[in-house]
Amino acid sequence: MEAPVAILAGGGALPLALAHTLRQQGRPVEILALRGFADRDTRRAAGAVRDLLDARGILDVLHAWRPGAICLAGYVHRPGPLALLGAYSAFRNRELISRLAAAGDDGLLRGVVNLLEDQGFTVAGVHALAPGLLAPAGVLGEVSPTAAAAVDIGFALLGSLAPYDVGQAVVVAGTRVCAVEGPEGTDAMIARVRKLWGSGRLPRSDQAPVLVKTAKTGQDLRIDMPVIGPRTVRCAAAAGFAGIAVGAGQTMIIDHAATVAEANRRRMFLVGVSPAG
Repeated sequence: MEAPVAILAGGGALPLALAHTLRQQGRPVEILALRGFADRDTRRAAGAVRDLLDARGILDVLHAWRPGAICLAGYVHRPGPLALLGAYSAFRNRELISRLAAAGDDGLLRGVVNLLEDQGFTVAGVHALAPGLLAPAGVLGEVSPTAAAAVDIGFALLGSLAPYDVGQAVVVAGTRVCAVEGPEGTDAMIARVRKLWGSGRLPRSDQAPVLVKTAKTGQDLRIDMPVIGPRTVRCAAAAGFAGIAVGAGQTMIIDHAATVAEANRRRMFLVGVSPAG
């Protein structure tokens, strides 16, 4: 019998979308939902639910399942450093755990991958297991992009920010950078821009803003791969955005058909831009 893919599931729609895609491929799947992060539907579909800081419990479940690969899918919020020290010090030396606890989100996620690999597991990315979820290059809907300068600026800015532990998305209107994604996530960043406009603190440009989102240059795509979906389109439309540009092959699209349909309905452009431009 083929070994299952174990999905370590955080929040959002990606874990169930990945599970559905893998099962359509005929692959067995087990879901370990992280309590406090995984959505209710994900928890209901899960074979086990554990706390993020219950490292021993998580590893016990994974060892029992004996997966052929483990995939991290969905978002989690960073716990405090003292909680991390207590949870994971049994598995790696305390000095290394201290460095991970002090590191940014990227360093912490790499530490989780290292921990799993130290336990003998193979960690695979969503992009490798389900490449059909990746954004293709080109115009994805009915509306052609009308803000080439903003798109170019957005990708250039994200490229320059790659060495730093910041988000994977920016909002650009014309030639003005309106927002850079922080720990709050993409939807909250969009809401922040909308609020700033409403208060008059961010003057509106003659050109409607654009959301630009892609993986960081050199990012390990097994962890924290950027994701958009119908909800992203709805949030951007409510804020008056002209469209969304994502990195082709470097961004996941949850429910591609529904996402494109939502963009068409809102008369927004949706485009995949290759790393070469």
